[in-house]
Amino acid sequence: MRVFTTLQTVTPLAAYLLAFTACKVSAAPNQSLLQDIKAKYAHQPTFIQAVQEMANSLQPIFEHPTEGERYQKAFKTLLEPERVIAFKVPWEDDAGIMQMNRGWRVEFSSVLGPYKGGLRFHPSVDEGVLKFLGFEQVFKNALTGGGKGGADFDPKNKSPQEIKRFCQSFMTELYRYLHPSTDVPAGDIGVGGREIGYLYGQYKRLTNRHGEGVLTGKSVNIGGSYIRPEATGYGLIYIAQLAIKDMIGEDLKGAICAVSGSGNVSQYACEKLLEFGAKVVTISDSDGVMYFENGMTKDDWDAIVQAKQVDRLRLAQIEDKVSGAYLVGLSPWELQETFDFAFPCATQNEIDEESVKQMVGNGLKGLFEGANLPTQLEAQEVLKENPQIIYIPGKAANAGGVGVSGFEMTQNAQKMRWKPEVVDEKLKELMADIYSQLTDAAGNDGSLESGANLAGFSKIVDAMEDLGWL
Repeated sequence: MRVFTTLQTVTPLAAYLLAFTACKVSAAPNQSLLQDIKAKYAHQPTFIQAVQEMANSLQPIFEHPTEGERYQKAFKTLLEPERVIAFKVPWEDDAGIMQMNRGWRVEFSSVLGPYKGGLRFHPSVDEGVLKFLGFEQVFKNALTGGGKGGADFDPKNKSPQEIKRFCQSFMTELYRYLHPSTDVPAGDIGVGGREIGYLYGQYKRLTNRHGEGVLTGKSVNIGGSYIRPEATGYGLIYIAQLAIKDMIGEDLKGAICAVSGSGNVSQYACEKLLEFGAKVVTISDSDGVMYFENGMTKDDWDAIVQAKQVDRLRLAQIEDKVSGAYLVGLSPWELQETFDFAFPCATQNEIDEESVKQMVGNGLKGLFEGANLPTQLEAQEVLKENPQIIYIPGKAANAGGVGVSGFEMTQNAQKMRWKPEVVDEKLKELMADIYSQLTDAAGNDGSLESGANLAGFSKIVDAMEDLGWL
């Protein structure tokens, strides 16, 4: 169980945060910080939500008596992306009919390095959604620059040839903005290893440059890193295990765990949970939830991976191949069940206030975000009102993916490949370092959520000042 250090070992920002909390000064958001952004981007509610969440967490340092103005200035500067690229993506379907989608790349911040962040192909994608994701990426433990991209293309019910043609058309426009020192996209929802391969193939064809680290998440055959597909899910469980042991003196063995989503993050989080002896009771997709009353088995996991990565099936289509029951129209967070730990790995805003209250009432011990901002603001407030619950937001908990993307870039630059066990060990070290940064920034009484935001923000502010950008 965690033993806190003295205040002298806490960072200056964290020390002020503790003093602020002790004095019980009101931490209501400084609306003057947000008024302009809300007025300009009222049509981008998810982006505004991400900004509001960060502002709420940083409110104490905004009111610092000597440094508050500096922090507010830095925050305001970070609210606008450095560049937003928008373009059309024409492609031909299997019937020979020309289709048209919209594509974007939001290059949010290069303060700490090249723009880094995934590409999402989903009908819900628009500039506001990508700005929210890019903003979150900037603070994802401040590992590199932040960006996000994608298109309002729906891969569902598309043939492999249609997906290939779309990826090739998308890259035909995007390639001119990419470089290992400028912008390095990866995958996200709707963009897995297959799509990254199609995108990279078109990049090579257009540029005649080979072996460059302009995309991460590639297959090992074409310059990718071992453990990259698994990295976000594995890293999520590594940091959760550290926090659970440190904060409440327990571990994951025998713990009842609910996981949402069924993409890479969810799949590999479940694999690592099973390895640690946890009882995984849910996995889900947009149509419903698969509930495992007696816990997911390794055979169940194998069937799910086969369905998702090879056969491209929905969970409902494999109900007869697994031990779980598929419940249509529900999410894991709507089940009237008891969970020790929750791992939302599906999408933004999937957990609402009512769901969190129910889980807390049923004895929830921790919530670890595998997705980006899956917990609504009102639900976050419920977690903050229950400090006995461990809560690590996605900008720290799911940073394993961008971390191993960095390892992939390093391997590409060095023209070498690390062994799987080397990458996995480096991932464990990375997540341990992230957890250490959270606890150092949070101090004795701060939450890990505030520590995550404080650690990332303070690093970026210092870098902005060094660059003369403040």
